[in-house]
Amino acid sequence: MTSAATESRPYHHGDLSRALIDAARRILENEGPAALSLRAVAREAGVSPAAPYHHFKDKSELLEAVAHEGWMALDTVLIEARASATDASERMTGLGVAYVKFARDNPALYRVMYDRSRDKDALPDQMKTEGAYCQVRDTISEQSGGGVADIDLELATIAAWCAGHGLAEMISFKQFAPLKELLGGEDAFLRAVFEHLGMFAKFDRG
Repeated sequence: MTSAATESRPYHHGDLSRALIDAARRILENEGPAALSLRAVAREAGVSPAAPYHHFKDKSELLEAVAHEGWMALDTVLIEARASATDASERMTGLGVAYVKFARDNPALYRVMYDRSRDKDALPDQMKTEGAYCQVRDTISEQSGGGVADIDLELATIAAWCAGHGLAEMISFKQFAPLKELLGGEDAFLRAVFEHLGMFAKFDRG
């Protein structure tokens, strides 16, 4: 779990917005969405009940900021996973594993990210041009050698994203326990699942 969700940070003058977002994440991860309110966030951050209203008009606007923070954190995780892989095929597996582990380690944050997206019927705009979604699309493009029609690339990216999201939603299912044990643990199970995704075979140059 990320430090923002587990460690209490003292509020420093001039950084109230940051302190409130961190406080909201701690409440979400430790107590759940039902416990979140601007008053609770103010108490967690150690500021007056009125202080959050200088930055967020209501709970919904605070949750939007938390969701944005989550997408940025996911982007960083995927960039690191992509950079550590040795080839395009390994990068796809690494991205999938990193995505699911992010969701597993930040369950409340992950839920808020998608709840806010469902409210708007869309992923954040920046995802299409510079965020985590692009990490997946660019890796598939690299794996194909750049010789794939735009529509095929987009469809493959959607397929890959949905595969990661689906596994993130199901990773704790007890039916997977025997496979996890057989393969040597949850991380090994995740790698094996993504390595067996036939949807990437048509883009594999090897």
